[in-house]
Amino acid sequence: RQACKKYSMRFGVYLSPWDRNAECYGDSPRYNEFFIRQLTELLTNYGEVHEVWFDGANGEGPNGKKQVYDWDTVYETIHRLQPKAVMAIMGDDIRWVGNESGLGRETEWSTTVLTPGIYARSDKNNEKLGINGQSNDIGSRKMLEKATELFWYPSEVDVSIRPGWFYHKEEDNKVKSLKHLADIYFQSVGYNSVLLLNIPPDRRGLIHEADVQRLHEFAAYRKQVFADNYVKKYWNTASGNEKIYQLKSGSEINVVMLQEDITKGQRIEAFTVEALTDNSWKEVAKGTTVGYKRLLRFPTIKADQLRIKILESRLNANISQVAAYYAAPIQEGKQEENWNQLPRSGWKVMSTKPLTIDLQKKVTINAFTYAPLKAEAKPTMAFRYKFYISLDGKSWKEVPTNGEFSNIMHNPL
Repeated sequence: RQACKKYSMRFGVYLSPWDRNAECYGDSPRYNEFFIRQLTELLTNYGEVHEVWFDGANGEGPNGKKQVYDWDTVYETIHRLQPKAVMAIMGDDIRWVGNESGLGRETEWSTTVLTPGIYARSDKNNEKLGINGQSNDIGSRKMLEKATELFWYPSEVDVSIRPGWFYHKEEDNKVKSLKHLADIYFQSVGYNSVLLLNIPPDRRGLIHEADVQRLHEFAAYRKQVFADNYVKKYWNTASGNEKIYQLKSGSEINVVMLQEDITKGQRIEAFTVEALTDNSWKEVAKGTTVGYKRLLRFPTIKADQLRIKILESRLNANISQVAAYYAAPIQEGKQEENWNQLPRSGWKVMSTKPLTIDLQKKVTINAFTYAPLKAEAKPTMAFRYKFYISLDGKSWKEVPTNGEFSNIMHNPL
């Protein structure tokens, strides 16, 4: 809290409801009382809190019981102690985008029919519409026809600068590259979402030097890209649904930014961007929603004017800003992803239930990795497991492990 004040940053807290280390976890009334005491302490002793962040993870406790949360009391406690704080993920102010890979939806409505999970009626409402937080469509006209409620519930994209959420020394060379972070930025902030980039402290309680270096590069890159807006002025109105913008002479651009005046709501449903190059108009980008911010990338062109066409909109579109930039290409640095150090060319799958693999030779191992295909969360992914080894394929020995891939449905990376 003192550091946030020093650097004029707003202060938020993350309290995990999934505290399976608590002796009372799974005993719902006792755990809820315990949780509210924790929350009360956080919202009482540290001055103004601007955000309270809960994840939606909820699994069985060590005693085999699943916790039932008292979200109504949580909601009331926050409003009573910190009325200005926004509630994220398991709140009704900020919505989880549906993955932890840093990617938003190309069509991202802040006005959505998805009922926030903190409301008791959420399961019933969302089941009726056949949607959840990971659904592609949570705001189209087709969805609006069937809905009885609407929420201003903008999305947040959460992703870690490392492979996982916590610090591990062996991952010091696996910090996401500048190109990867730039791609995340354009597909989160550039898709009408807020970006939450996780940076884990190391065992010194500091941000590791590798992460710090990448953050400096990331900040410098964004500062350079958005330093010079090549849009000079609004030119004329060709019709009620398109406008032409004059560019600075000899402009080379490959990024266009559109913003709506969201104080009047989110309205644009489809648009195109055309550039006047060599005395002819050429479509360089198109999209669906805009919202607070939409960033569009395309191959570099030299252009004199831009033409924005609104193809579909809910009432009149209210564009607050149009900008054009040049983003220099980033070379992808070489990164080693040593998921598997044993060549798999000779492996032979003997059965799939249970999954049995003949390695074809005697090997020494000290770990194994389960990586879901394409990092996609699917109901068929393994959640609990037992791990056995054999030297002859007949006599098997169980290797003691924790037997669980915690939270893998939300974080299949």
